[in-house]
Amino acid sequence: MKQLDYQHIWNALPFPTFIIDINTIIIDGNSAAEQMVHTSQNQMRGKLVSNFFGSNSVILETIKQAKDQNSSLTQYDVALTSADRITISCNLHINFLDNDNGSLLIIIQPTSGAQKMSQSVTHSTSARSVTAMASMLAHEIRNPLAGISGAAQLLAMNANSDDIELAEMIGQESNRIGTLVDRFESFSDVRLASHHAFNIHDILDRAIRSSSVGFGASAEYIKEYDPSLPDASGDEDQMLQVFQNILKNASESIGSVRGQIKIRTSYKSGVKFSVLGNKIETLPLQIEIIDNGKGISPNIIDEIFEPFVSSKVNGTGLGLSLVSKIVTGHGGLVECASDEKGASFIVRLPVWKLSSKESK
Repeated sequence: MKQLDYQHIWNALPFPTFIIDINTIIIDGNSAAEQMVHTSQNQMRGKLVSNFFGSNSVILETIKQAKDQNSSLTQYDVALTSADRITISCNLHINFLDNDNGSLLIIIQPTSGAQKMSQSVTHSTSARSVTAMASMLAHEIRNPLAGISGAAQLLAMNANSDDIELAEMIGQESNRIGTLVDRFESFSDVRLASHHAFNIHDILDRAIRSSSVGFGASAEYIKEYDPSLPDASGDEDQMLQVFQNILKNASESIGSVRGQIKIRTSYKSGVKFSVLGNKIETLPLQIEIIDNGKGISPNIIDEIFEPFVSSKVNGTGLGLSLVSKIVTGHGGLVECASDEKGASFIVRLPVWKLSSKESK
Protein backbone atom coordinates (compact mmCIF):
# COMPACT_ATOMS: atom_id res chain seq x y z
CA MET A 1 0.00 0.00 0.00
CA LYS A 2 1.30 3.44 -0.88
CA GLN A 3 2.19 5.79 1.96
CA LEU A 4 -0.38 8.30 0.70
CA ASP A 5 -3.14 5.71 0.90
CA TYR A 6 -2.07 4.65 4.38
CA GLN A 7 -2.02 8.23 5.62
CA HIS A 8 -5.49 8.89 4.21
CA ILE A 9 -6.96 5.84 5.95
CA TRP A 10 -5.03 6.57 9.16
CA ASN A 11 -6.38 10.11 9.45
CA ALA A 12 -9.90 9.07 8.43
CA LEU A 13 -10.26 6.82 11.49
CA PRO A 14 -12.96 8.40 13.71
CA PHE A 15 -11.35 7.41 17.04
CA PRO A 16 -8.11 8.72 18.59
CA THR A 17 -5.42 6.19 17.69
CA PHE A 18 -1.74 6.05 18.65
CA ILE A 19 1.21 3.85 17.77
CA ILE A 20 3.77 3.55 20.57
CA ASP A 21 7.03 1.68 21.08
CA ILE A 22 8.04 -0.64 23.93
CA ASN A 23 8.98 2.36 26.11
CA THR A 24 5.53 3.98 25.64
CA ILE A 25 7.00 6.65 23.35
CA ILE A 26 4.54 7.81 20.68
CA ILE A 27 5.58 6.86 17.15
CA ASP A 28 2.49 8.31 15.47
CA GLY A 29 -1.04 9.55 16.10
CA ASN A 30 -3.95 10.21 13.75
CA SER A 31 -6.06 13.35 13.27
CA ALA A 32 -8.56 12.32 15.96
CA ALA A 33 -5.63 11.88 18.37
CA GLU A 34 -4.50 15.43 17.53
CA GLN A 35 -7.92 16.75 18.58
CA MET A 36 -7.87 14.77 21.81
CA VAL A 37 -4.44 15.92 23.05
CA HIS A 38 -4.54 19.35 21.33
CA THR A 39 -1.15 18.70 19.73
CA SER A 40 -0.07 18.18 16.12
CA GLN A 41 1.17 14.82 14.90
CA ASN A 42 4.71 16.16 14.56
CA GLN A 43 4.69 17.52 18.10
CA MET A 44 3.38 14.33 19.72
CA ARG A 45 5.90 12.03 18.01
CA GLY A 46 8.78 11.13 20.30
CA LYS A 47 6.85 12.10 23.43
CA LEU A 48 5.86 9.73 26.23
CA VAL A 49 2.20 8.74 26.51
CA SER A 50 2.33 9.98 30.12
CA ASN A 51 3.00 13.51 28.83
CA PHE A 52 -0.59 13.65 27.56
CA PHE A 53 -2.46 11.35 29.96
CA GLY A 54 -0.45 11.45 33.20
CA SER A 55 1.85 8.96 34.89
CA ASN A 56 -1.05 7.14 36.60
CA SER A 57 -3.21 6.87 33.48
CA VAL A 58 -5.42 3.86 32.84
CA ILE A 59 -3.69 3.68 29.43
CA LEU A 60 -0.32 2.87 31.03
CA GLU A 61 -1.98 0.35 33.33
CA THR A 62 -3.66 -1.38 30.39
CA ILE A 63 -0.42 -1.38 28.36
CA LYS A 64 1.35 -3.08 31.28
CA GLN A 65 -1.39 -5.73 31.51
CA ALA A 66 -1.19 -6.38 27.77
CA LYS A 67 2.60 -6.80 27.99
CA ASP A 68 2.34 -9.10 31.03
CA GLN A 69 -0.21 -11.28 29.24
CA ASN A 70 1.61 -10.93 25.91
CA SER A 71 -1.71 -10.46 24.14
CA SER A 72 -4.05 -7.76 22.94
CA LEU A 73 -6.38 -6.34 25.57
CA THR A 74 -9.60 -4.32 25.67
CA GLN A 75 -10.93 -2.41 28.66
CA TYR A 76 -14.59 -1.43 28.46
CA ASP A 77 -16.18 1.70 29.90
CA VAL A 78 -13.11 3.15 31.59
CA ALA A 79 -12.64 6.77 32.69
CA LEU A 80 -9.72 8.34 30.82
CA THR A 81 -8.39 11.72 31.96
CA SER A 82 -6.25 13.85 29.65
CA ALA A 83 -3.50 16.25 30.70
CA ASP A 84 -5.96 19.17 30.64
CA ARG A 85 -8.10 17.32 33.22
CA ILE A 86 -10.94 16.43 30.87
CA THR A 87 -12.36 12.99 31.65
CA ILE A 88 -14.17 10.88 29.07
CA SER A 89 -15.81 7.47 29.23
CA CYS A 90 -14.32 5.14 26.64
CA ASN A 91 -13.42 1.65 25.51
CA LEU A 92 -9.64 1.19 25.37
CA HIS A 93 -8.13 -1.22 22.84
CA ILE A 94 -4.43 -2.26 23.04
CA ASN A 95 -3.13 -4.36 20.15
CA PHE A 96 0.38 -5.66 19.35
CA LEU A 97 1.65 -4.55 15.96
CA ASP A 98 5.10 -6.12 16.10
CA ASN A 99 6.02 -8.66 18.77
CA ASP A 100 9.72 -8.32 17.95
CA ASN A 101 10.10 -4.64 18.82
CA GLY A 102 7.03 -4.40 21.10
CA SER A 103 5.18 -1.67 19.20
CA LEU A 104 1.52 -1.28 20.14
CA LEU A 105 -1.61 0.20 18.60
CA ILE A 106 -3.82 2.12 21.06
CA ILE A 107 -7.41 2.87 20.04
CA ILE A 108 -9.52 5.11 22.29
CA GLN A 109 -13.22 4.69 21.53
CA PRO A 110 -15.31 7.30 23.38
CA THR A 111 -18.59 5.77 24.49
CA SER A 112 -20.49 8.80 25.80
CA GLY A 113 -21.08 10.36 22.39
CA ALA A 114 -21.91 7.02 20.80
CA GLN A 115 -24.37 6.27 23.58
CA LYS A 116 -26.02 9.67 23.16
CA MET A 117 -26.33 9.17 19.42
CA SER A 118 -27.77 5.69 20.00
CA GLN A 119 -30.22 7.08 22.54
CA SER A 120 -31.19 9.87 20.18
CA VAL A 121 -31.89 7.39 17.38
CA THR A 122 -33.91 5.25 19.82
CA HIS A 123 -35.91 8.28 20.96
CA SER A 124 -36.54 9.23 17.33
CA THR A 125 -37.76 5.71 16.57
CA SER A 126 -40.11 5.85 19.55
CA ALA A 127 -41.38 9.25 18.41
CA ARG A 128 -42.06 7.86 14.93
CA SER A 129 -44.13 5.08 16.54
CA VAL A 130 -46.15 7.69 18.42
CA THR A 131 -46.53 9.64 15.17
CA ALA A 132 -48.08 6.63 13.46
CA MET A 133 -50.33 5.99 16.45
CA ALA A 134 -51.36 9.66 16.63
CA SER A 135 -52.28 9.69 12.96
CA MET A 136 -54.36 6.52 13.34
CA LEU A 137 -56.12 7.75 16.48
CA ALA A 138 -56.93 11.11 14.93
CA HIS A 139 -58.54 9.39 11.94
CA GLU A 140 -60.41 6.74 13.93
CA ILE A 141 -61.71 9.09 16.63
CA ARG A 142 -62.67 12.09 14.49
CA ASN A 143 -65.38 10.29 12.48
CA PRO A 144 -67.49 8.95 15.40
CA LEU A 145 -66.82 12.18 17.30
CA ALA A 146 -68.46 14.17 14.52
CA GLY A 147 -71.51 11.90 14.77
CA ILE A 148 -71.73 12.35 18.55
CA SER A 149 -71.40 16.13 18.25
CA GLY A 150 -74.10 16.27 15.56
CA ALA A 151 -76.44 14.08 17.57
CA ALA A 152 -75.96 16.32 20.63
CA GLN A 153 -76.94 19.36 18.58
CA LEU A 154 -80.13 17.62 17.34
CA LEU A 155 -81.00 16.56 20.87
CA ALA A 156 -80.55 20.11 22.12
CA MET A 157 -82.90 21.43 19.44
CA ASN A 158 -85.76 19.11 20.49
CA ALA A 159 -85.02 18.59 24.20
CA ASN A 160 -86.99 19.96 27.11
CA SER A 161 -85.40 22.37 29.58
CA ASP A 162 -84.16 19.55 31.82
CA ASP A 163 -82.40 17.68 28.99
CA ILE A 164 -80.87 20.69 27.23
CA GLU A 165 -78.15 20.92 29.88
CA LEU A 166 -77.20 17.27 29.31
CA ALA A 167 -77.15 17.72 25.53
CA GLU A 168 -74.94 20.80 25.88
CA MET A 169 -72.59 18.89 28.18
CA ILE A 170 -72.24 16.15 25.53
CA GLY A 171 -71.40 18.84 22.98
CA GLN A 172 -68.83 20.49 25.25
CA GLU A 173 -67.12 17.19 26.07
CA SER A 174 -67.07 16.29 22.37
CA ASN A 175 -65.35 19.59 21.63
CA ARG A 176 -62.82 18.89 24.39
CA ILE A 177 -62.02 15.48 22.89
CA GLY A 178 -61.73 17.16 19.50
CA THR A 179 -59.12 19.54 20.93
CA LEU A 180 -57.11 16.59 22.25
CA VAL A 181 -57.30 14.93 18.83
CA ASP A 182 -56.03 18.15 17.24
CA ARG A 183 -53.00 18.05 19.55
CA PHE A 184 -52.24 14.47 18.58
CA GLU A 185 -52.78 15.26 14.92
CA SER A 186 -50.31 18.14 15.08
CA PHE A 187 -47.73 15.74 16.55
CA SER A 188 -48.26 13.34 13.65
CA ASP A 189 -47.70 16.05 11.03
CA VAL A 190 -43.94 16.55 11.42
CA ARG A 191 -41.90 16.22 8.25
CA LEU A 192 -38.90 18.00 6.80
CA ALA A 193 -40.95 20.44 4.74
CA SER A 194 -37.98 22.35 3.39
CA HIS A 195 -34.22 22.11 3.34
CA HIS A 196 -32.30 25.34 3.20
CA ALA A 197 -29.82 27.54 5.08
CA PHE A 198 -31.03 29.45 8.12
CA ASN A 199 -29.45 31.58 10.82
CA ILE A 200 -29.57 29.88 14.23
CA HIS A 201 -29.55 33.21 16.08
CA ASP A 202 -32.59 34.51 14.17
CA ILE A 203 -34.54 31.39 15.17
CA LEU A 204 -33.38 31.62 18.79
CA ASP A 205 -34.38 35.30 18.98
CA ARG A 206 -37.85 34.47 17.65
CA ALA A 207 -38.21 31.68 20.22
CA ILE A 208 -37.05 33.97 23.05
CA ARG A 209 -39.46 36.76 22.02
CA SER A 210 -42.34 34.30 21.95
CA SER A 211 -41.36 32.86 25.34
CA SER A 212 -40.79 36.24 27.02
CA VAL A 213 -44.32 37.48 26.29
CA GLY A 214 -45.99 34.17 27.10
CA PHE A 215 -45.17 31.16 29.24
CA GLY A 216 -41.68 32.43 30.13
CA ALA A 217 -42.53 36.04 30.94
CA SER A 218 -41.04 35.82 34.44
CA ALA A 219 -37.62 34.57 33.29
CA GLU A 220 -34.46 36.57 32.61
CA TYR A 221 -32.89 35.63 29.28
CA ILE A 222 -29.11 35.78 28.92
CA LYS A 223 -27.76 35.45 25.38
CA GLU A 224 -24.17 34.41 24.73
CA TYR A 225 -23.97 34.11 20.94
CA ASP A 226 -20.96 33.31 18.79
CA PRO A 227 -21.39 35.92 16.02
CA SER A 228 -19.22 33.94 13.58
CA LEU A 229 -21.54 30.92 13.58
CA PRO A 230 -22.29 29.68 10.01
CA ASP A 231 -25.79 28.86 8.79
CA ALA A 232 -27.50 25.63 9.78
CA SER A 233 -29.42 23.39 7.39
CA GLY A 234 -33.08 22.42 7.58
CA ASP A 235 -36.54 23.77 8.28
CA GLU A 236 -36.80 27.06 10.20
CA ASP A 237 -40.34 26.52 11.48
CA GLN A 238 -39.54 23.10 12.87
CA MET A 239 -36.37 24.31 14.56
CA LEU A 240 -38.35 27.23 16.02
CA GLN A 241 -40.69 24.65 17.54
CA VAL A 242 -37.68 22.79 18.97
CA PHE A 243 -36.33 25.84 20.81
CA GLN A 244 -39.80 26.97 21.93
CA ASN A 245 -40.41 23.55 23.47
CA ILE A 246 -37.04 23.58 25.27
CA LEU A 247 -37.59 27.15 26.52
CA LYS A 248 -41.06 26.17 27.73
CA ASN A 249 -39.57 23.25 29.62
CA ALA A 250 -36.96 25.58 31.16
CA SER A 251 -39.51 28.24 32.15
CA GLU A 252 -41.77 25.64 33.78
CA SER A 253 -38.78 24.33 35.74
CA ILE A 254 -38.06 27.84 37.01
CA GLY A 255 -41.71 28.39 37.94
CA SER A 256 -43.12 31.72 39.12
CA VAL A 257 -39.86 32.71 40.81
CA ARG A 258 -37.80 34.94 38.53
CA GLY A 259 -34.99 32.72 37.29
CA GLN A 260 -32.45 32.74 34.51
CA ILE A 261 -32.36 31.00 31.16
CA LYS A 262 -29.01 31.19 29.40
CA ILE A 263 -28.85 30.62 25.64
CA ARG A 264 -25.31 30.00 24.39
CA THR A 265 -24.08 29.19 20.88
CA SER A 266 -20.64 27.99 19.83
CA TYR A 267 -18.74 26.21 17.08
CA LYS A 268 -17.13 22.87 18.03
CA SER A 269 -15.13 21.60 15.07
CA GLY A 270 -14.11 18.34 16.74
CA VAL A 271 -17.63 16.97 17.34
CA LYS A 272 -18.03 13.99 15.03
CA PHE A 273 -20.22 10.90 15.12
CA SER A 274 -19.95 7.66 13.20
CA VAL A 275 -23.31 6.70 11.71
CA LEU A 276 -24.49 4.13 9.18
CA GLY A 277 -21.33 2.10 9.55
CA ASN A 278 -18.66 4.20 7.86
CA LYS A 279 -20.31 7.58 7.44
CA ILE A 280 -18.92 10.32 9.67
CA GLU A 281 -21.29 13.14 10.59
CA THR A 282 -19.81 16.43 11.76
CA LEU A 283 -22.06 18.42 14.11
CA PRO A 284 -20.14 21.61 14.89
CA LEU A 285 -23.08 23.92 15.65
CA GLN A 286 -23.79 23.78 19.38
CA ILE A 287 -26.76 25.46 21.07
CA GLU A 288 -27.05 25.27 24.85
CA ILE A 289 -30.16 26.27 26.80
CA ILE A 290 -29.42 26.30 30.53
CA ASP A 291 -31.82 27.13 33.36
CA ASN A 292 -31.36 27.48 37.11
CA GLY A 293 -34.62 25.75 37.97
CA LYS A 294 -35.35 22.65 40.00
CA GLY A 295 -33.82 20.31 37.43
CA ILE A 296 -35.07 16.94 36.19
CA SER A 297 -35.51 13.91 38.42
CA PRO A 298 -32.63 11.40 38.10
CA ASN A 299 -35.29 8.69 37.78
CA ILE A 300 -36.36 9.92 34.35
CA ILE A 301 -33.35 11.84 33.01
CA ASP A 302 -32.29 8.97 30.74
CA GLU A 303 -35.81 8.65 29.29
CA ILE A 304 -36.71 12.35 29.14
CA PHE A 305 -36.95 12.27 25.32
CA GLU A 306 -39.16 9.19 25.31
CA PRO A 307 -42.85 9.71 24.42
CA PHE A 308 -45.18 10.08 27.44
CA VAL A 309 -42.29 10.60 29.89
CA SER A 310 -42.72 13.88 31.77
CA SER A 311 -41.49 15.48 34.98
CA LYS A 312 -44.69 17.56 35.18
CA VAL A 313 -47.83 16.34 36.93
CA ASN A 314 -50.13 17.22 34.02
CA GLY A 315 -47.54 16.86 31.25
CA THR A 316 -48.25 14.77 28.16
CA GLY A 317 -44.59 13.84 27.61
CA LEU A 318 -44.79 14.70 23.91
CA GLY A 319 -42.91 18.03 23.83
CA LEU A 320 -39.35 16.77 24.30
CA SER A 321 -40.06 13.63 22.27
CA LEU A 322 -41.02 15.94 19.42
CA VAL A 323 -37.77 17.88 19.99
CA SER A 324 -35.74 14.67 19.62
CA LYS A 325 -37.69 13.64 16.54
CA ILE A 326 -37.14 16.96 14.74
CA VAL A 327 -33.46 17.32 15.67
CA THR A 328 -32.64 13.75 14.62
CA GLY A 329 -34.56 14.35 11.38
CA HIS A 330 -32.18 17.25 10.73
CA GLY A 331 -29.18 14.95 11.18
CA GLY A 332 -28.46 16.42 14.61
CA LEU A 333 -28.27 15.34 18.22
CA VAL A 334 -29.97 16.59 21.38
CA GLU A 335 -28.73 15.90 24.92
CA CYS A 336 -29.91 16.74 28.40
CA ALA A 337 -28.10 17.02 31.73
CA SER A 338 -29.43 18.01 35.13
CA ASP A 339 -28.29 18.57 38.71
CA GLU A 340 -29.36 20.55 41.75
CA LYS A 341 -28.41 23.80 39.98
CA GLY A 342 -30.81 23.28 37.07
CA ALA A 343 -31.04 21.59 33.68
CA SER A 344 -29.23 22.10 30.39
CA PHE A 345 -30.17 21.04 26.88
CA ILE A 346 -27.55 20.85 24.14
CA VAL A 347 -28.59 20.73 20.49
CA ARG A 348 -25.88 19.86 17.95
CA LEU A 349 -26.53 20.50 14.25
CA PRO A 350 -24.66 20.21 10.94
CA VAL A 351 -23.79 23.31 8.92
CA TRP A 352 -25.42 24.22 5.63
CA LYS A 353 -23.63 22.86 2.58
CA LEU A 354 -24.47 23.78 -1.00
CA SER A 355 -25.38 20.87 -3.23
CA SER A 356 -23.40 20.37 -6.44
CA LYS A 357 -26.27 21.88 -8.45
CA GLU A 358 -26.59 24.95 -6.25
CA SER A 359 -22.85 25.65 -6.22
CA LYS A 360 -22.74 26.00 -9.99
